Amino acid sequence: MYDCRLDPASSLTMTDVYAATIEQAALADQIGLDQVWFTEHHFCDDGYLPAFQPLAGAIAARTSRLRISTDIALLPLYHPIRLAEELAVLDQISNGRMEFGIGMGYVPAEFKAFGVPLKNRVSMTEEGIDILRLAWADGPFSYSGKRYQLDNIDVHPKPVQPGGPPLWIAAMSTAGAERAARFGTHLLPQGRRSEVLDPWRAAVSATGADPDARRVGLIRSIYVTDDVERDWPMLRAAERFRMSVYNTFMAETPDTYAWGADDAIPQTVIIGDVDHCVAELHRFITAYGVTDIASSGLPPGIDPEYMGVNIERLANEVAPRLREALQAGSSSPKALH
Repeated sequence: MYDCRLDPASSLTMTDVYAATIEQAALADQIGLDQVWFTEHHFCDDGYLPAFQPLAGAIAARTSRLRISTDIALLPLYHPIRLAEELAVLDQISNGRMEFGIGMGYVPAEFKAFGVPLKNRVSMTEEGIDILRLAWADGPFSYSGKRYQLDNIDVHPKPVQPGGPPLWIAAMSTAGAERAARFGTHLLPQGRRSEVLDPWRAAVSATGADPDARRVGLIRSIYVTDDVERDWPMLRAAERFRMSVYNTFMAETPDTYAWGADDAIPQTVIIGDVDHCVAELHRFITAYGVTDIASSGLPPGIDPEYMGVNIERLANEVAPRLREALQAGSSSPKALH
């Protein structure tokens, strides 16, 4: 996961951060990791990634197998036709490796700056999903909704993937979980299991579909180190910097979420040697049915070379043992990404 933020105390420049992100994605592609995710926010003075598309294109051009997605992009802040075109071009550049994680957004200042009423975000998100899928289907279409009126639109080029990039929906409430089930997408859950993950599984089952046939993903940083006492102070500082912006966002939003609650789906850092990381990940995956975990690739202020070693250890030491452990515990394990 990359948010491309710059710690002001770092010796890096913003240009360095983008270059290191592209290099790490190329490394991830070479060593067998499956996917890179970008997250999005706007108007943060640390450079928090505001536009994933240019970076996705640069990485698509440098990789051959790595899938590229978002966790998340703020769908109400895009016109869905323009977004459908951009994602279709990215799918062509990557030869069918794009996915797309959707969020409604919750920070009032972002909506105000883009001239989008915060109160319209639910309808804009749901209509946006409809329009993306129609735009990626064969032939022209028209659409008459509460927020969008479209007549005889035919987006070209079409994506490489039939029907377009696979979609994910972020959910921080039961309403969001039920939305993901209704639209038949994968799930990016945050908050309490009882309010997000369990209602999603029930809602998917109610449609006649199998929840285990869909993917469940989230961001959780994993640091592989044989000397926790040496490395944790540096990593803790980076994680505190990384997470501080969300405390500000949560204070500003009118919404009430269980983000950070004691009984929330765990997203705390996993740090330790290979044995510890494998054990913690195994417990987490089996307890919550997670299929995709994105670790922070370049936390603000951390040396890119240090993080390059970390992702190599994740790919070469942790992932193979974790996959073996999951396979040993189930006759039909979920695919771990």
